[in-house]
Amino acid sequence: MKNKDINNLVIGLMSGTSLDGLDIALCEFKEYLGAFSFKIIAAKTITYDEDWKKKLSNAQHLSAIQYFETHTKYGRFIANEINQFLNALSIKPNAIASHGHTVFHQPALGFTNQLGCGASIAALTGLNTVCDFRSKDVSLAGQGAPLVPIGDKLLFGEYDACLNIGGIANISYDNKNGDRIAYDLCVANMLLNYLAEKKGFLFDKGGEMAKSGLVDDLLLNQLNALEYYKQTGAKSIGREWFENNILNFFDTKEKEVINLLATATEHIATVIASELNNNKIKNVLLTGGGTFNSFLIERIKSKTNSILVIPSVDLINFKEAIIFAFLGYLRLNQITNTLKTVTGANKDSIGGAVYLG
Repeated sequence: MKNKDINNLVIGLMSGTSLDGLDIALCEFKEYLGAFSFKIIAAKTITYDEDWKKKLSNAQHLSAIQYFETHTKYGRFIANEINQFLNALSIKPNAIASHGHTVFHQPALGFTNQLGCGASIAALTGLNTVCDFRSKDVSLAGQGAPLVPIGDKLLFGEYDACLNIGGIANISYDNKNGDRIAYDLCVANMLLNYLAEKKGFLFDKGGEMAKSGLVDDLLLNQLNALEYYKQTGAKSIGREWFENNILNFFDTKEKEVINLLATATEHIATVIASELNNNKIKNVLLTGGGTFNSFLIERIKSKTNSILVIPSVDLINFKEAIIFAFLGYLRLNQITNTLKTVTGANKDSIGGAVYLG
């Protein structure tokens, strides 16, 4: 493979299920003899105001016309934020790679959809925009998720595994055959933030509220016994799964929120540690907002001998945005960016629709 120096300056965008905000990362990528490297030029998180939080969290309940109106408006919102971001830097990248905000993810029914109109982003920024990364894989009978693992393999291959603790916790690692596999483990910040908001906080800082609570053993056992954890192979979950399978266990009218936080934290730690132990992971790179939850990390450490590697703050916060920039870089250079061993698709593919700026 020859050295590539085109389309190597890319903005990656990520809006996670925890609704923390829009992550923007401008990255430079280099490839030489099949080895890839990256550098973060600049990165920023745009915190959602209450209006956008409400729109994004309730989008699945909108009528069709309201949904597409929100899709377009969110694309314009993204474009405006990118323009402000770039104006402050006086840099023009080659392209934008936008994950969008997942609302409907139903691979079993053959579709997935993310808010954030790529055409609007390209039109208003004047930059080539890659979006809709998941649909092609779903069309190839894959889960359409997770997509980050190819970036884990090619950019962070020195670690046995990569664990992202965001709205949903997911893991990726190479199996015995050297193939990268990955899957969603459990809900994480999506649940913890939901409970923290019942106490008037956006999140449980450092897990302090959970640390002061008592674990409900009956509830913990019920959570640990969910059918999803018995499934093997490519699997993924989303907000719909959270609402249909988790929320009914957390009726805050009858139970103390502090104890629910303690139980949810213990559940997440149990699921994560079990996965590390079962797969004999020696060292794992941790990223995502959950990495800042010191009590959660403490509980995971208490259940495993795996070494948990906590990187720089920028990498913790922006790893997914960095990797989506990388997926866009691969797409524009016509290099495989979606792995069948990860998603369960019929074949590897180059995913992402491109709108020219």
